Amino acid sequence: MKYKHLFFDLDHTLWDFERSSSESLTEVYHTFRMADIGVNSLDEFINTYLRINYQLWRELERGEILHGHIREHRFRMVMDELGIKSDADYRQMEETYIEILPTKPYLLDGALDVLDYVQSRGYILHILTNGFDIAQGKKMQNSGIFHYFTHLITNEKAQARKPDRRIFEYALLCATAQCNECIMIGDNWEADILGAKQVGMDTVFYNPLGNRYEDSPTYEIRHLSELKTIF
Repeated sequence: MKYKHLFFDLDHTLWDFERSSSESLTEVYHTFRMADIGVNSLDEFINTYLRINYQLWRELERGEILHGHIREHRFRMVMDELGIKSDADYRQMEETYIEILPTKPYLLDGALDVLDYVQSRGYILHILTNGFDIAQGKKMQNSGIFHYFTHLITNEKAQARKPDRRIFEYALLCATAQCNECIMIGDNWEADILGAKQVGMDTVFYNPLGNRYEDSPTYEIRHLSELKTIF
């Protein structure tokens, strides 16, 4: 067995962020009666939010903004993009969304099957995420996967965010593992793949859309079930 420790990203890799976020945003839309302030299309609201949120997280990973900037501004940015002028309580919308989101139980196709498989093969599993302890722990509990993992390693604990090498070094310390015993599995090219490569860790790039980059991961998959061919 070449590897001993498997480090998984959580959002977009195991936990279905798009489905969970869309359902949570639907609840926010109806709770805050957004149609009454001119947001006439639920789909447009959700799609605009997801696009802006993705953009903001990319800026965060590049060190251009702080996490608090996302929490403070993303709902207002969505409304501005939709051309809505309102004195709505965007802070309360944000808090409601953040409360609802981690309660969603949705995993990506094949996630449970793969976790059962690699656990049965004797691998030690960990989560390595840029999320926060409480929220990510709730996602794992509510989706029924918490028990698979030895460590939940977050930017909050490591005081560093992927792709910063310090979070990967912290993960190795937590696992009491050597780099050559470990592999990082994630969907984010910059945060997961380039971050892990900085410390010499092998990588599996979960790339369902087949995006192309100049560099290469150790392995690349389109579906989680392909992990069985690696491990």
